[in-house]
Amino acid sequence: MSEREGFFVGDLLTDCYVFEGDGTRPILEENVKVLYEPGLRRVSLPLEVQRWRQAIQAEEERRQAAGEPYRWNNPRFALENIVLSRTDEDEAPVVQLSLCDADYFDFLATSVNLDTPLREGEPATLRTQYLENTDPVTAPAFLSCSFGVNVAVTTGPDRQMVFARRSATVAGHNTERWNSSVNEGLAAIHDVPEDGSPISLHAVARRALREELSVQDEDAVELELLAFALDLRNHQWAAFYRAVLPELTADDLARRRSRGVEDKWEHDQFRFVPADPDSVLDFLLEEGRVWTPCGPALFYLALVREAVLARGGNRSGLLDVEAAERRAMARRASRQTA
Repeated sequence: MSEREGFFVGDLLTDCYVFEGDGTRPILEENVKVLYEPGLRRVSLPLEVQRWRQAIQAEEERRQAAGEPYRWNNPRFALENIVLSRTDEDEAPVVQLSLCDADYFDFLATSVNLDTPLREGEPATLRTQYLENTDPVTAPAFLSCSFGVNVAVTTGPDRQMVFARRSATVAGHNTERWNSSVNEGLAAIHDVPEDGSPISLHAVARRALREELSVQDEDAVELELLAFALDLRNHQWAAFYRAVLPELTADDLARRRSRGVEDKWEHDQFRFVPADPDSVLDFLLEEGRVWTPCGPALFYLALVREAVLARGGNRSGLLDVEAAERRAMARRASRQTA
């Protein structure tokens, strides 16, 4: 089993480990350092994983040639290391990410095959060999060939929180599960600045908003980085953002999506839920709703941040969310016994 604990929402224990951040204060953009030198290092795959990757590439090429739906490869990154620190003056969080080159087929060969036997007839898997009974935070880079930016979105004028369900078209284990409002994986073709400046996770979050909700660069967005987390089930790292759209309503977003967005195919359902803690927690804990490992934690921390701001910055606002959580649990228990 993993040495890191999952995240509780009510009695729902998720496979999400929050590595840094609790929602009470943002992690400032200038305190996130992304170290990456294009072409300097490429992720190294074990021999067994190389074979899986070759098989994936051959199958996708066959599908493309046959006119069947296929997955395309694109350059990505592997996370070599994540380091936490604090500023000298006020001990604000500082996070440093070290990346090397990888691609989408590397990701498919690892994340999708965590429980596939490494050798026929033997029980050893990537999970048992590299993730169980050890600290997954220190797992080798080849297991971390994807880094996601997940955003919890709230509309400003009508105070609606946005929930999205991933479509069956998306590869991996999170298909047809409810997830963050928008999410994107770091991609070299999109996220490495041409001027040589460092990769910006805030810029990736804005790209996610544009590609999946058609929130344009000129639209006003209040954006805060709340946490870094690790999906323990699929071993995928993520940054958690909260975004408030002060000038856009739920109807505005629905109309924009109806006219087409860049990555519309990635989601098959959206829900707009009143952004108060009771309504959001009822939605998170609704019986039968299937979530990605980190979706509930993201929205919970977004609620905490909103509650702290409502108290004028008092971090005890998280107690207001805990109280709403207890009320949501009581309502669910009442429905189950009715």
